[in-house]
Amino acid sequence: KKCVRNLMQHSPTMSKKFARSPFRWRTHFFFCPLSLNIPVLCLLLAFSSTTLTCMGFIKNDAGIESYNLGKKTNVKLFQSVQNNSNNPKPIDHESWPDKFPAKSHCSRCGLCETSYVTHVSDACAFLGEGMKRNIDGLEEIVHGRRRMVDDMVWNGISTASKANDGENENDLIAEEGRFGVMHSPMVLARGKHVSGAQWTGCVTSVAVSMLESGMVDAVICIASEENVDEDSAWSSPKPILARSVEDVMRGRGVKPALAPSLNVMDELKNIPEIQKLLFCGVGCAVQAFRAIQNELSLEEVYVLGTNCADNSPTPEDAQEFLWRSVPSIADENKKVLGYEFMQDFRVHVKYEDGNSATNVSYERMPYFSLPGNVAKFAIAESCLACFDYTNALADVVVGYMGAPLGSDSNMDQSYQTITIRNSRGAKMIQYALDAGRLELGPVASGSGSHEKIAMTTVASDNIVQEMIGGDMKEQGMPRFLGEIMATVIRSVGPKGVSFARYSLDYHLLRNYLHVIDFWGEDGRKLVPAYAKVIVEKYLKMDDSFRSLVESVRSKRR
Repeated sequence: KKCVRNLMQHSPTMSKKFARSPFRWRTHFFFCPLSLNIPVLCLLLAFSSTTLTCMGFIKNDAGIESYNLGKKTNVKLFQSVQNNSNNPKPIDHESWPDKFPAKSHCSRCGLCETSYVTHVSDACAFLGEGMKRNIDGLEEIVHGRRRMVDDMVWNGISTASKANDGENENDLIAEEGRFGVMHSPMVLARGKHVSGAQWTGCVTSVAVSMLESGMVDAVICIASEENVDEDSAWSSPKPILARSVEDVMRGRGVKPALAPSLNVMDELKNIPEIQKLLFCGVGCAVQAFRAIQNELSLEEVYVLGTNCADNSPTPEDAQEFLWRSVPSIADENKKVLGYEFMQDFRVHVKYEDGNSATNVSYERMPYFSLPGNVAKFAIAESCLACFDYTNALADVVVGYMGAPLGSDSNMDQSYQTITIRNSRGAKMIQYALDAGRLELGPVASGSGSHEKIAMTTVASDNIVQEMIGGDMKEQGMPRFLGEIMATVIRSVGPKGVSFARYSLDYHLLRNYLHVIDFWGEDGRKLVPAYAKVIVEKYLKMDDSFRSLVESVRSKRR
């Protein structure tokens, strides 16, 4: 083992970074260099029944060059040696979270529930350097380049404008520093011909188009659990390996609880005719998937991601949050279809109006009127340590925080946003457009500054107050005052992409406080480079954030 570690440490040709590269490589073989340590090769042979052939010069479709050892089985050899496990045993999902490696911070992505559990130390977004390792380490491999970390908008002005001593169009649109690598600017979009979607069905439209066209053989997505009460299905996620349009349509709707997206990977492994795959998931699941992607022996892989923040640990927690936050839903026994925290500073609850899911109504509760004591049980601890709101490693990302809210503010008529990160993502969207299943609008834009409201939200957050021993609010504002507050802030506050910046910064700053509260200064090791830029900016410009950080640190002295 020591020889293996030394070889991987000192030889760039054996870089661990490329050993788990997420692409199917085009390999051009030549003879093994004599510089390789022959005893080490012998040792490797002793550990494996596979034959190490020759050293391969490899190049991915983004033009990045590296080296790999012959067949994919040799990558497995290195990782099986590293994990010292020839017969990986999945962890029983019933033992979550106590028996899972990340414990309370496990997002239950599903990886550990499969034979790929041996990769958890390199794949998990919440172990070791977690999201820093995954985002900073894989972004360039996946997209061909890393994001421009210094491309940020502050106080409504982009760094590019400051450099040019003036304003430009970059002040209004989404920037790479916060939102990740962009093949083209973030745009508005609506899905078409997807009845029963939570929004207009952008994700479903893209997935169906790819499957119908033969671009992929199967889609991994999240459907609703079938073996539950009908009134609970909206909150109960069930990963499926969809082979038909009907299966993909089962994935409509947002399930607000942790979803083990990867626990179907062993099923995928046992169906050799699946060679082209679309994986749909949130940031932490996508990170784990990218880390094992090269193990799957697939010809083509595409990843369709969604923005994500603050999921509930379990379906029951999501239901309890809703019943306590919007009591009228439970009192009137309304059949819930889903809910979202929306850009008008209200929670929108979508429910059936009558006996048909096509007839829907909405209940809207101001953020400010929500009970203060629901956040503690309703938000998973993994979500408090997440720095991948925008799903950095997906080929295409669908969200809504950067979109304008229509006059009627109904989800099923409003725009969402689409971010294309690379050429594969552009191809995915083009297939949906050609199929007539997707409608693209203008480039997403915004107005207003976001920094003060982001910091105010952080400072008043009950989770943050609990960290510093502050005053915990048990109840929210009276409903009529909350409505006034929401209306005023929506009128004068950040809109469109600027609202998305507000939401992203708020979650990032809160989560930074959480990781240094839970892990001390070691918590900083989890923070990706882009997030550190944002944290440092607030530390420099905001006294209240510096005070919060100091209060959290002082607890551990």
